[in-house]
Amino acid sequence: MSNNLRMSRINKQLQREIALIIETQIKKESVKGAIITGVECSKDLERAKVYFTALEFRKCPGILKDLNEIKGAVRGLLGQTIKLRRVPALEFIIDRSSEYGAKIDKILDSLGLNNTEQNNNDDE
Repeated sequence: MSNNLRMSRINKQLQREIALIIETQIKKESVKGAIITGVECSKDLERAKVYFTALEFRKCPGILKDLNEIKGAVRGLLGQTIKLRRVPALEFIIDRSSEYGAKIDKILDSLGLNNTEQNNNDDE
């Protein structure tokens, strides 16, 4: 159980630090639109999947290309700020959960099933 807690803390710390590095230390403007939504680090700290999205989802493929170009620099800066025996190799992945949620909302709207808030307000 403590190992899961440790990995959870490492993932959260990596998420915070990567977001901070991209925001403050990377000069490439296109990657500043990336919103880091989560990190999944392997137990051996060899690799970390970094999930991101953007306010304009259609820009994600371009941001992914740019993030892949700077991932070595981000890893190097991460090594300077984080206290880990090994800094994981970063793999950036587009987080499609918000897109999926929007699609589900659209389906519920078309079926008339997404009116729970409105129905609850009518009851009061």
